[in-house]
Amino acid sequence: MTESPVPRPDRSPRARADVSGIDRTQVLIVGGGINGIATFRDLALQGIDVVLVERNDFSSGASAASSHMVHGGLRYLENGELRLVQESVRERNALLTTAPHHITPLPTTIPLRKTFSGVVSAPLRVLRHRPSSGTERGAALAKLGLAMYDSYSRRNGSVPAHVMEGRTALREKFPDFAPDIKWAATYYDASVGQPERVAVDLVLDGTEAHAGAHAANYVEVTGMADGEVVVTDRLTGVESRIRADVVVNASGPWTDLTNADLGETTEFMGGTKGSHIVVDSPELLAATRGHEIFFEHPDGRIVLIYPLHGRVMIGTSDIPVDPREPARCTDEEVAYFLELVGLVFPDIELSEEHIVYRFSGIRPLPKAEDSAPGVVSRDYRLERADVEGTPVVSIVGGKWTTFRALGERVTDEVLEMLGSTRVRSTLREWIGGGRGFPKKDEQRTAWFERHLHGLSDDRQQTLFARYGTRASRVADYIRTGPDAEIPGTDLSTGEVRYLVEVEHARRMSDVIQRRTTLAFRGGLTEATITAVAEAMAPACGWSPPEVHEEVRRCMEHLRDAHGVQWSGQHVAP
Repeated sequence: MTESPVPRPDRSPRARADVSGIDRTQVLIVGGGINGIATFRDLALQGIDVVLVERNDFSSGASAASSHMVHGGLRYLENGELRLVQESVRERNALLTTAPHHITPLPTTIPLRKTFSGVVSAPLRVLRHRPSSGTERGAALAKLGLAMYDSYSRRNGSVPAHVMEGRTALREKFPDFAPDIKWAATYYDASVGQPERVAVDLVLDGTEAHAGAHAANYVEVTGMADGEVVVTDRLTGVESRIRADVVVNASGPWTDLTNADLGETTEFMGGTKGSHIVVDSPELLAATRGHEIFFEHPDGRIVLIYPLHGRVMIGTSDIPVDPREPARCTDEEVAYFLELVGLVFPDIELSEEHIVYRFSGIRPLPKAEDSAPGVVSRDYRLERADVEGTPVVSIVGGKWTTFRALGERVTDEVLEMLGSTRVRSTLREWIGGGRGFPKKDEQRTAWFERHLHGLSDDRQQTLFARYGTRASRVADYIRTGPDAEIPGTDLSTGEVRYLVEVEHARRMSDVIQRRTTLAFRGGLTEATITAVAEAMAPACGWSPPEVHEEVRRCMEHLRDAHGVQWSGQHVAP
């Protein structure tokens, strides 16, 4: 969860949907995580009037705390969830095509110490759906599983086949591996550098597709009255009501809490906490050779060491939590993660001093009291209810990779309830700046000259990496007013205005954590954050005292929720 907004006088930017002026819509979606946003875009593409409200920023909850992977789910094979594997690899392969500015192939290497371990226990686990016994998987089992995975994963040739390498070959590729590692299995999934930017692209796709589509962040559902959903704008304090033909509850881990606000008691969810740390260690970054290192801890938990944005992300945990409490990465988890690195890279020294960011989120898993967290299904289902005469569809479960398929399924169900039919598929629909994306160097150079002229080479590269071909819109916007680079960042003042007026950024954290990777990469200072706040101020209507308060609250949130150390700097209250 993000920090709580403070209601202030209504000086909202023009791009923000004024839901207080909307009293009727066909569909109201509650929850602006990736699944709610995917459903929003799909419904908008079908020409359905749809309103989405999110109590914090878009993609600021579970979706922001993902492991940044788009994967078919190699482990799901062992759980016997073949339908989910098939769907996941189809969606991964489609995203590599439709969102090439955000989704890229990810070489993933599994270090293995044994040869035949697990050959008997793993098939039994598939048959009995039992959790891992902690028996370490061996090379033979990995080879068998990856061969099966390839049969699903490579049906359209999107990624290379897996490779199994013995001690001699792996020593050449990964010289820093522990000496007792005998095998290395490398396969390909995909990386999503910044999941939150995919969400923003989908929001813009939806609002641009249909005039009756409106999405508003910082708007909270607070009840149901006379068949109308009561919503409160958390920035202005304004309360309003919306009557919808169908309500979609896309609150993820908080689905039961939202249903309670609507007046319906449910016990659908049983989420677990997943935490990660981000370290600035050039030595560890080099040791990964650009590969995600993915393996199983002797205690049965999955481990990832993942090079990303010039840093290394390490995770993850799987701990039952109460969704009413904010998820935090604890000191115990940090110690566990640091210990993990030594299992594979024993000669690389890593300590808390290397950590620049930590984050934690709650997985939207279905309730499964008699199952271990690691084997609770990542699949999804829909539940229907009637609340004061209004149909409510609750999404239970789901994972980041399958957001489009889940949105499609919800949309089809809603269309049936509305008596409408689908007019277009989203499987091959371009996402945001993926449309017209130039992949070859010469194509990219020509595109830069045509659309990003007048900007420095560094600014061209930054905008293209962040927005894909939507960078042309950003460049056009920047040219309409004053623009200056913000020291210590890869932002400019004109781009910050764009983030506020077009991409719905409302708070400092929206820019620092979700529209950019500034917080993830670390190195922020009070001066840097103040400069960004001052760039936001004209578009947000902030007074100097409000700028000061935004900076203070942002720094406090980064410290308390994400472990950011400020080296003695502070903002006076």
